[in-house]
Amino acid sequence: MPLNLDSNLLQQSPCDPYFPEFVTACVIVDKVYFQCQQRECIENVRVRLPHDCASKFEFLDVVFNPGEIINGTLIITDIPSRPNFRRVRFKVKVTFTARIRNTTTGAIENIAGELPPIQKDIVLFIPDARDEFTFKIVVETLSQSLTEPIFDDGVLIFTIGVFMIIKVVGKVQLLIPEFGFCPAPPECEEFLPTDICDEFEMEDFPPFFPPQLEDIPLGFM
Repeated sequence: MPLNLDSNLLQQSPCDPYFPEFVTACVIVDKVYFQCQQRECIENVRVRLPHDCASKFEFLDVVFNPGEIINGTLIITDIPSRPNFRRVRFKVKVTFTARIRNTTTGAIENIAGELPPIQKDIVLFIPDARDEFTFKIVVETLSQSLTEPIFDDGVLIFTIGVFMIIKVVGKVQLLIPEFGFCPAPPECEEFLPTDICDEFEMEDFPPFFPPQLEDIPLGFM
């Protein structure tokens, strides 16, 4: 059964009457007012290889950067029939780096790439607020290669999947319970290079002689 906490009592008392170990504190945070998920499957993403690697390379992986809303593309408009909801349009840019190894020299090549802009036209809950209060539209992405790349005439061709969480965020002041300041962290671990001779000294002594017939399990005969 949820507790019905008296907010006035919490503001007047330094301690929470229901949880005495807590002290209340006011903090300024980015509050998520609304969020939703989207996904995009993008086929035929092409990455051209350097000319000197086109016939002698090994594909390693693709590393994606966080997606971001392209400047100047965010448009928020009211929906007359739905108070506190807005039509939100924008384009998302996702960049990446494809890594290949030159099989002749062994050198690793980084090739920068960018997905086609992802167009979004969605409805989000953005409540009415005073003029001085500002909501931010925040996009978080998780991108992955869905197929092994196909090599075609000096070009790598991928299919990329992009998971996306779109959030409406506003900076607010919240009253929360707190334990006090965080304790001091433990000391950092110093990096000490290992001594191969020390590791050798700790190894078990290996058997010197081949096993006899009676020592071999029957399943291996």
